[in-house]
Order: sequence, then structure tokens, then C-alpha cells
Amino acid sequence: MAGSIIYGPVPSWRLGRSLGVDLLSMPGKTCSFSCVYCQLGETANFTTERSEFVSTARLKEELAQLKGVAADYVTFSGTGEPTLASNLGRAIEVAKSTLHLPVAVLTNSSLMSRDDVRHDLARADVVVATVDAHTQELFSQINRPATGVLLGDILEGIKLFREEFNGKLCIEVMFMEANKDFAAEIAQVVKVLSPDEVQLNTPLRPCGVKPLTPSQMAAIKANFSDFRNVVTVYEASRPEVKPLNLKETLRRRPKL
Repeated sequence: MAGSIIYGPVPSWRLGRSLGVDLLSMPGKTCSFSCVYCQLGETANFTTERSEFVSTARLKEELAQLKGVAADYVTFSGTGEPTLASNLGRAIEVAKSTLHLPVAVLTNSSLMSRDDVRHDLARADVVVATVDAHTQELFSQINRPATGVLLGDILEGIKLFREEFNGKLCIEVMFMEANKDFAAEIAQVVKVLSPDEVQLNTPLRPCGVKPLTPSQMAAIKANFSDFRNVVTVYEASRPEVKPLNLKETLRRRPKL
């Protein structure tokens, strides 16, 4: 589907066959972060303001062409931070009613202190929220947030969301050289958030940061022994550990 806002299904080590939805669909990356490990490179459109980038009507039209698609989840992700889309909540409902598949949202957590964002995210079945640091200094170093975005606010927002959300909350931590020695401290921060699952990742797709080794990730996992469900990218049975350039995937807009 040339020019589509939908891509895949693509293999996901967390979500099986994932049908991706890009509610931003802008030239370049639109995000509130410019993470050092992002496979999409530097953020072109740096913002914390929510807008409607893609109409809900357009999404509904494209999804209608995919009824019966073999996928495990409809996943809102794509070329930036999906919670920047002001119609995310409506889009989730449209995806559910059209394809009758569970919906996941991958978020960098930056806007979860906002009531409207938490309300929209609560419509999903699975929310994967990112927490890569335990201090504002490390957060700024790794995630390079927009001005005014504070780690403390993000953590408070996730706590509130946990209280409100009836679905599955996963916390993803991306480990690399910059934060690998703080695994114990990060684990304590994540513990307070009471996630249903912890996902330990390392940058395996092409980017400016080298991934940690399987043995390093195994040592990091030992710090998360208090959690019932912990999954690491190297232990996953999915082929996603093979490098995949999402920028190229989006450019090609594969036919389904």
C-alpha cells in the first residue's frame, strides 16, 4: 500500500506478528525525545504539543482494506512518539472495531503525566512504556528530551496510569554502555511502577550506540529478580533480534 500509514505485519520479539500504525506519518521523525539509540536518527520535528497528523477517517479507510489480516496485534508506533497524535484514543477504538484485534501502544512515556494522554492510552490492551534511567541527569543523557520534560513527572504519570489501567502494562528498559552499571537502581525505580511485565532491551537495530552482549544482558536481568515476568531481547523466540531498519520498512510500505 504505497503511501499507507500502515506497515507490516512485521515480526516483534514482544508482540508476535505486529501490524504497525503510524499516526504521525511526517517527513522525518516527530518526537518529544531524541534518544541516542533511536534507529530513526535525530528528531526532525521536536515537540511536546499534541496534534492530529492523520485523520481518523483515513485510518478507518485503510484498516477496512485489511480485514482478516494475519496479525497478533495492531501496534501504534512508527516515525515518532504516538501519544503526540491527539486522536490516538479514537484511533485505538477504530482499530479494535475494524480488525477485532488487540491493540498495543509503544510510548516513550514523555506525556504520561497528562490526563488526556493517559485517558487515550487506557483504551489499549497493552501499553509498553519506556524508562531508561533513574536520575534526571542520566535521562537527559540517554533520551535527550524536549525542554521541560522531567523524569520525575514521567514516573508519577506512569504510577497514575497503573492505577487507572485495566490492561497489560509493560515497562521497557533500553540498556547500553551509558546505563548498564545502574541496572539495580533502575530496577528499583521500575518496581515502584508495578508493571505486569519488564522488557529488557539493547539496541540491535542500526543506530549510533553499540548493543550489549548476551552475557551483559543476563547479568542485568539478575537485578530484576523481584519481578514475576521479565523478558530480554536475546531470550526471545522471535527473529526480531536480526537487525531491522524501520526507516526502510516505512519507506517501502510493504503490501499486505
